[in-house]
Amino acid sequence: MNAYGRQILTSLRFLFFVTLLLGLAYPVLIFGIGAAVAPAQANGSIITVAGAPAGSSLLAQPVTGEKFFYPRPSAVAWDPATSSASNLGPNQPALIEAIAKNRAEVAAREKVAPSQVPIDAVTASGSGLDPDISPAYAALQVARVASANGLSDAVVTKLVAENTSSGINAFLGQASVNTTTLNAALLQVQGKQ
Repeated sequence: MNAYGRQILTSLRFLFFVTLLLGLAYPVLIFGIGAAVAPAQANGSIITVAGAPAGSSLLAQPVTGEKFFYPRPSAVAWDPATSSASNLGPNQPALIEAIAKNRAEVAAREKVAPSQVPIDAVTASGSGLDPDISPAYAALQVARVASANGLSDAVVTKLVAENTSSGINAFLGQASVNTTTLNAALLQVQGKQ
């Protein structure tokens, strides 16, 4: 075999090796590490209630009525196909009006003074789909949710604590309560009554 043939053969062997390494082994390894580190994301973060899919723990769901915890407002009506913020600046009259309207609604629903309403209860997240609220906003809703479901405040407070981020998630940011998983837990408690 001449030098040109050896170079072609070496190039083909190298191409085959790199394809196996970077096209197959590396993606499988990274997927495996990701599934071990963040198992909720590996399965699509699907929440099941009574054996049926009920939503994703990564997305907020709209809530009406008294029985469930409300997520933050959404600039996109909780539609994952149109994830975005309102793009309103802090001095724009439309944002100031929306905050005032939301604050009045939350204060009336929770039977508190408007000054007691946390900021995350009246402003949308950057994606409009964030299921996380502050522990303060969750605590504000405990009495209403407990009363509407015929549960004690202690039972509902325990559910809030079980759905509050901790460990590295709380260390990197701040503690937050996932309303989607919390409402799924409420459905399970309701099913046991």
